[in-house]
Amino acid sequence: MPDKNQPVLDFLATRRSHSPKVLVPPVPSRAEVEALLGYAARSPDHGALVPWRFVVIEGGAMARLADLAEARGQALGKDAETVAKGRGQFDRGHLAVVVVERPVPSEKVPPREQTLSAGAVCLSLVNAALAAGWGAGWVTGWISFDRGFVEQGFGLAPEEEVAGIVHIGSFVSPPAERPRPDVPALITWLPA
Repeated sequence: MPDKNQPVLDFLATRRSHSPKVLVPPVPSRAEVEALLGYAARSPDHGALVPWRFVVIEGGAMARLADLAEARGQALGKDAETVAKGRGQFDRGHLAVVVVERPVPSEKVPPREQTLSAGAVCLSLVNAALAAGWGAGWVTGWISFDRGFVEQGFGLAPEEEVAGIVHIGSFVSPPAERPRPDVPALITWLPA
């Protein structure tokens, strides 16, 4: 029998993301963010291509991105509610990390595996923040898929995409539990 790491299993059995709407200051320091990103970077990465990078949003950058989201939404003809939602994550945000998928040409590792690696980094970052005692939530929204916004706001190159925006901060109360999938109903056991 392998040795269990019961505290980690208990954490995984009860982990729960926080809505970025409820996160408040204080937020992790730059040194703490770098440590969290170090944990996140230990995600699966076939071929060790590192097909992702990080953009950290803090302070005044939040206000600038909120204004850009509003301007982009209006330019795209989005309704007021959609514009407000895109703007809102930055109006309410205090610290966020954009996980950027940056494909690496490879004959061995297809683009799909690189996308999955970037997604794994997002989840690992959320889990690292939660394990460190912070609140964290992974979001996207229309702004994550608008080329004008991501290139101007986050400095993405044309071949790069947003895998996720992970907001990190303090929280007043733990998030409520939500219904979970019926895991046995999702399993197919192949016969021998």
